[in-house]
Amino acid sequence: MGRCLSAVLLLLASLMLPAAAAADTPVDLELVLAVDVSLSIDVAEAGLQREGYIQAFRNAEVVRAIRSGILGRIAVTYVEWAGPHQRRVVVGWTLVDGGGTAEAFASALELSAPGSARRTSISGAIDYALPLFAGNGFEGTRRVIDVSGDGPNNGGGLVTGARDRAVAAGLTVNGLPILDDSGGMYSWYNIPNLDLYYHDCVIGGPGAFMVVAEDFRDFARAVRRKLILEIAGTMPRLMAAQFARDERASPPCDIGERLRQTREEEDF
Repeated sequence: MGRCLSAVLLLLASLMLPAAAAADTPVDLELVLAVDVSLSIDVAEAGLQREGYIQAFRNAEVVRAIRSGILGRIAVTYVEWAGPHQRRVVVGWTLVDGGGTAEAFASALELSAPGSARRTSISGAIDYALPLFAGNGFEGTRRVIDVSGDGPNNGGGLVTGARDRAVAAGLTVNGLPILDDSGGMYSWYNIPNLDLYYHDCVIGGPGAFMVVAEDFRDFARAVRRKLILEIAGTMPRLMAAQFARDERASPPCDIGERLRQTREEEDF
């Protein structure tokens, strides 16, 4: 009787213990795709961006890059951003481990149209992406925030502060600057040498790199190449040496804030 009672008590005690947390799924890469939808990007350009990502995840080379990793799988989420308080998760964390799951992610991106909002806060996008990695159900060998956009930071905190916080947390921030010389309503935020701005002020962390889109029509090519390199964890050859030799003037990291202040003073 005593042994039976002890067994019952042990069973009851085990039932009262909290359930063990499910282990995170190991992946080669945890990737936040942070995509600019500020008002400097018109409806057609926003559509080209979204379609670029959709086609990239349907591309056989991108799928091959995913499958060629040590684990053969990545976790990815797609976030749109504009001003300091305008951010939206379009597709949540998704395991991509082959053509079928890549197609499912691409199809999910087709379910809604891109948004749009005022200001450009790269710093807000990075700060928003940083906590998305916690409790996402995945454990990546690498964790990357991939920022694409067509202009400098002009809202929220300075971009260098957000970048440095992400790097201090062990993340890498990569970039996809879109060189844009259109003359639209918000073209006063267009700056020369946006690629140098991204190189000096936005990207950072282990193996950080960027791929430049010459314009929105070039975006699909650029994002496809960038994803392949990103998934492989490979910096484009000669990038560091190329920028070291570049004789163009780099924009200051607060150029967007300066332009915004000048504009507001003119309006006043």
